[in-house]
Amino acid sequence: MASKSVAFLHFCTKAGVSQRDKTEMTTKVFCLDFAKQTSAHVLKLALLFASFCLGACGGSSGSAGNALDLGTGTQLQILDLGAVSKSATASALAPDWWRGAFMQIYVRAYQDTDGDGKGDLKGLIQRLDYLQGLGVKGLWLLPITESSDRDHGYAVKNYRAIEADYGSQADFDLLLSEAHKRGMGVILDFVINHSSNQHPLFLNSSSSAKNAQRDYFIWQTPKPTGWQIYGQDPWYASNWANGFYFAGFTSSMPDFNLRSNDVESFHHDNLRFWLNKGVDGFRFDAVGNLIENGPGAWEVQAENHVVMSKVRQTIMQYSQRFMVCEAPANSNAFAQADSCGSAFAFDLSGSVVGAAKGDTASIQKLADYYKTRSANLAPFVSNHDSFAGDRLWNQVQGNLAQYKMAAASYLLLPGTPFIYYGEEIGMASSNALSGDAALRTPMSWTADAKGFSTATPFRALSANVNSQNVTQQLSDNNSLYQHYKQLLALRNTQLALRSGTYEAAWAFQKTMGFQRVAGAEKIMVVLNFDTQANALNVSNLTPGETWAPLMGANVSATVSSAGVLQLNLPAQSFAVFKKN
Repeated sequence: MASKSVAFLHFCTKAGVSQRDKTEMTTKVFCLDFAKQTSAHVLKLALLFASFCLGACGGSSGSAGNALDLGTGTQLQILDLGAVSKSATASALAPDWWRGAFMQIYVRAYQDTDGDGKGDLKGLIQRLDYLQGLGVKGLWLLPITESSDRDHGYAVKNYRAIEADYGSQADFDLLLSEAHKRGMGVILDFVINHSSNQHPLFLNSSSSAKNAQRDYFIWQTPKPTGWQIYGQDPWYASNWANGFYFAGFTSSMPDFNLRSNDVESFHHDNLRFWLNKGVDGFRFDAVGNLIENGPGAWEVQAENHVVMSKVRQTIMQYSQRFMVCEAPANSNAFAQADSCGSAFAFDLSGSVVGAAKGDTASIQKLADYYKTRSANLAPFVSNHDSFAGDRLWNQVQGNLAQYKMAAASYLLLPGTPFIYYGEEIGMASSNALSGDAALRTPMSWTADAKGFSTATPFRALSANVNSQNVTQQLSDNNSLYQHYKQLLALRNTQLALRSGTYEAAWAFQKTMGFQRVAGAEKIMVVLNFDTQANALNVSNLTPGETWAPLMGANVSATVSSAGVLQLNLPAQSFAVFKKN
């Protein structure tokens, strides 16, 4: 009896429970125990309370001593655990819908309809016409599942539930239906590497070394040494003092044990849950961090590709689905068919922005990139993570000419391009915020917050909301919005730009060019990043052939008898031609 009291008080102290509450809880629990009234059950509930308190603080980093044997621990209900069989596989979308441009959308920051200052699914539905008009063919939604962080969403508590702030399953079903009517696919952000430390699976796993769900996560005793990931020790003590769990990002997001067949089944069942509802695919978070083989081998391990290859097999059992992976350390490997099949081109973004600024080395790298890389690498210039770069407006310091050149560069390249919400109007990050939050501000629909919400927004606005907003740009023919709309219309109507090969690429000083080829269809893109006009000679072409202007030029071009095409490009401009 006394030992139980000591252990319980120890946990309450670590959880930050007040002295008054500790005294009251201890008296109630152990008086019941003394009276032989379900002592074990009550003690487990009391300790579970302490675990929740600790979890809310991000976990414990203390020793694993003073362990209290709870047998098999807790058996909390797991609402997202259970077999899901494949059902309908039909798709209402065009066969190559996923080759169009995607818009990455943070639902919390997009459009509020219920007046709580936070965006929701109904708000996104209201803006689908805007996205369709822009020419977007796919939507990537940052996590919309129930999470403990109630913000970015990557600390998932239930893989089958919609975050309450965003709406209901019915709202999501309507979003899918309305997006599909407009020819747009919807992919969800799927967090495969880790969950929240408040997920019932982890609470069960943490409650006892004997728990049936212990191996869903990675546990070691004693604590491993010599580890450093992103500047911190990734091993944390269990709140129940029975071992140390691995969490590569933060103590509040423990890593799954992806060597476990049970974990594999858990994820595949949850993928099928959403696929059966009609979801068009997934973006997978942190796939370079799935398997660890020691303190010096915790990233881009060979086993990661095995995990993602199996995931891809499950998804591709459904027709016309698409998946893309986040793997900054080795994107090209994850873009291969025996892995994810597509991945973000993290090592391209810097060259796109550098080229737009006129850096000759970046221009050469940009021209050469797809000569040796997979055509399934998805280009982008910014996203929700600060490690991937600031918003494009900030990267080019608001230089509109450079901004437009960067957009033209990556939207006309191979791969599926991803636009970060607000990029099409030149949204800046927030001056009032720092880190990732500064990049995840409410969408600038109007010159103030009223276009986003009738209430005070959950977060500060973009620094340039007064000058760069949708209302202002829709009626301006020279705006960034119109520039993006024209580029996407070009991509959507030209097969070679959507899916053609990358050929005949060259770079010379501050200019470059390439061709996109699909069968007999050939399109030529020529870019001048210089701040002065340039006369260009594009060689190695077929003598006598003619190229019709599609964008950026107003006259046809004819190849000389020597196979040379002569062009005059104004400063910081580009031209797109199609072979007649």
